[in-house]
Amino acid sequence: MKKSVLLLGAGIAIVAASCSKNDTIESLPAPEVTIENMLSQNSVAQEDTLIFKVKASQGSTFSWAVDGKDAGIADSIFKFYSDALGSHTITVSASRNERKTSAQTNVTVYGKYKYGTFILNEGNMTSDNGSLIFISPNGAITEDAYFKVNGTKLGNVTQDLFIRQNKMYIISQNGNKNAEGTAFANDGLLVVANAETLKKEASYNSELATLSWPTHIAVLNDENLIIRDNAGLYRFNSNTKELTYIKGSRSAAKLTMAVSNNKIFAAAGSKVYVIEQNKDSITYALDMKANVSGVVKASDGNIWISTVGSPAKISKINFRDYSLIKANDITTGSVSAGSGATPGITAKGDTLYFSGAGTKIYRHIFSMGTTEFMVDAKTMVENAGIVYNNIAVHPITGEVYMNTLKGFGLNYLVNNISIFNFSNGVALSANYQNSTKFPAGIFFTYSFN
Repeated sequence: MKKSVLLLGAGIAIVAASCSKNDTIESLPAPEVTIENMLSQNSVAQEDTLIFKVKASQGSTFSWAVDGKDAGIADSIFKFYSDALGSHTITVSASRNERKTSAQTNVTVYGKYKYGTFILNEGNMTSDNGSLIFISPNGAITEDAYFKVNGTKLGNVTQDLFIRQNKMYIISQNGNKNAEGTAFANDGLLVVANAETLKKEASYNSELATLSWPTHIAVLNDENLIIRDNAGLYRFNSNTKELTYIKGSRSAAKLTMAVSNNKIFAAAGSKVYVIEQNKDSITYALDMKANVSGVVKASDGNIWISTVGSPAKISKINFRDYSLIKANDITTGSVSAGSGATPGITAKGDTLYFSGAGTKIYRHIFSMGTTEFMVDAKTMVENAGIVYNNIAVHPITGEVYMNTLKGFGLNYLVNNISIFNFSNGVALSANYQNSTKFPAGIFFTYSFN
């Protein structure tokens, strides 16, 4: 405030005041500003986008920053994406009349591959290595994802994968040699990668050289990687690199193993073996009285078991004492695993699906004991000639995934990943064409939580 004095007659002085520009600005209110999260998400995968909008007093101008660095955006809309994992602070500043107010929000970026669906490809055993397809929750497909991250290939004839504590374990049949014994450039028999980013963390070849065509893996901890091969089950300690045969496991079947209550359940003919950590022999052999075609963890921690006797059955087994909770006869459709290496059944809650390794899908409601035919994939999917390994139900959406080939020979190049939705009739949610190379299985990240 500037003041001046005017002298008048009779000794009277009048003080006049005038306001400067700064005084006028300081008397105006600062702009109000808030950030609106347009997608209502505080976390996002690498390469995906979150959208923010600033709400501020009329006449304001804006600037955005991420972690204190100017983002170079002056618009009211800010699209955030980042490859850097972890927490990030987004700040917007609104300016008006040379006064500035800021607002901020925090977001978390997680690995691109943390949530979604993986299709593991065997590849061609004589000319090609294994590979990994990823389908994000919004349906975007990434082919050969492991190679795109690492610049190297998975082993020859990859067969199975398992996720535990942010690590992905991928086992292959031939490792760094093809079926004819010719050396192949790849990352070997067992590859361990970060489950969020797919960045390779370790690989094992010579340590597992005594294995004969390994096919499946299940993990309890770093000291207990359970691997199945033609001779049975082995315990591999990834810290000491020691491989130990588990006595009594010779008949272990070429089928996915289930993990519950820190135990592994493995099919073996008419039995289901129970393997516990740090033990060199099986803990228990549950006799199902008929050939086991699938062992799957139930959502309550118990174990689903399918058998192909007469009649076929789906049984639920207590994971603590291995007692039978209930068994249902299956007289419609088939729960056979076929010639594949994945279970003949797949489950979401009380609902199970099976196809007998064929194109006809059936649904069984266990609590009601009812089975119904849902669809023949051939009526909705072109070139669905052969189902390669079994169907799998998404544990969140309830959609059923099926991998089909037009046929063998060069016809394997014509293929489909088909996703069926049965929530309201029968619908084909999505169909990805010509992406697979002899798909070994369908794996949902949510199944390993």
